[in-house]
Amino acid sequence: MNLFSKVTVLLVIAAAWLGCEGDYRQKARGGFGEAIVVMDSTQWESETADAIRETFGQGIYTIPTPQPLFNLRFRDFRNNDQLDQLKRFKNIIIAAPIDDSTNTSQWIRALLSDEVEAQVRNGESFAFPLQDKWYQDQWSMILTAPSDTALAEQIRNSEKTLTDNILSKEFQRWKEEIYGQGEQTMLADSIWTEHGWKIRIQHDWMKNIDTTYTKNGEEQHFLTMRRPLPENNRWFWAWWKEDVRDISYLDDDWINAKRDSLMEQWIRGTRDSSYVTTEYARPVESESFRMNGHLVHETLGTWRMTHDAMGGPFVNFTIYDSETDRLFILEFGQFAPKYDKRRFVRQFRTMLRTFSSDSTWQGGSGALTEQN
Repeated sequence: MNLFSKVTVLLVIAAAWLGCEGDYRQKARGGFGEAIVVMDSTQWESETADAIRETFGQGIYTIPTPQPLFNLRFRDFRNNDQLDQLKRFKNIIIAAPIDDSTNTSQWIRALLSDEVEAQVRNGESFAFPLQDKWYQDQWSMILTAPSDTALAEQIRNSEKTLTDNILSKEFQRWKEEIYGQGEQTMLADSIWTEHGWKIRIQHDWMKNIDTTYTKNGEEQHFLTMRRPLPENNRWFWAWWKEDVRDISYLDDDWINAKRDSLMEQWIRGTRDSSYVTTEYARPVESESFRMNGHLVHETLGTWRMTHDAMGGPFVNFTIYDSETDRLFILEFGQFAPKYDKRRFVRQFRTMLRTFSSDSTWQGGSGALTEQN
């Protein structure tokens, strides 16, 4: 069955015909956190399928109820009409050995140039992202290798690169979703003017605490915001300190101990003895990366309320701005027992990625309170 014609691979953000006039195609369909895996049905229990499940469908254990990284839906096609329907989805993983006789393998060969096919057969390349290939706001990835075993091994060996790639697209989508309903630019600008940093703020968040204080002879700053909704309470807090020139002590243990001490002081429960703290009986995961030139430590996990039966997820960014010698700790938390946590955690991770710092900041003045 000859369904396809050979075309040159397009591994770029958009097709050239879009030009300068803009992209007027329809948007891809599908929900957040969902990915379609296009494979021949005879290969759904193959080594490659298992590797895809372990990679893109791996469990998230830093939320109260574990969920998969992405909900995977395996799909096959028998004709062009079925293929056209699959092309409409937001996230598409197209996987098959390069020289199989299945429709999926034929489609992959149709999408790749002869030169790229040769690279695949030689084991030089196996993953090819296609951005907005058929519809707007679309992420797709071709995964192919000389054999099922070889492809499964490549996928497992490149787990983080592959998952980072699709998550980056999800963060872009969440940014449009979060701020498309409106945002508080005046509040963000006031924080920028008064404190020399900001994040983009959704339309219905409210600022609570905004204080400068001294502790153990050092000037420190603390700010909180909340978005209290029925059965879905969300909060944000930020701590920062200036004149930090040595961060050799900065590691996971220090970050979590500092977070816990700050939350004991500032993020209190309704009872006098209750406060938010990290739930160390569950996984707490962290990774470091560079964002806009800043060193960032991202920490994901769950919190619990001392002396109370409450808990939920948190997302933390600890950021060092070497240009202004400032250390920031920013955190989102949520208490929403009836809601899916994965989507909100990804919203928090997206909002923290809007952080920016004024590289010309010289320090500000504010009311000081002494705390020992």
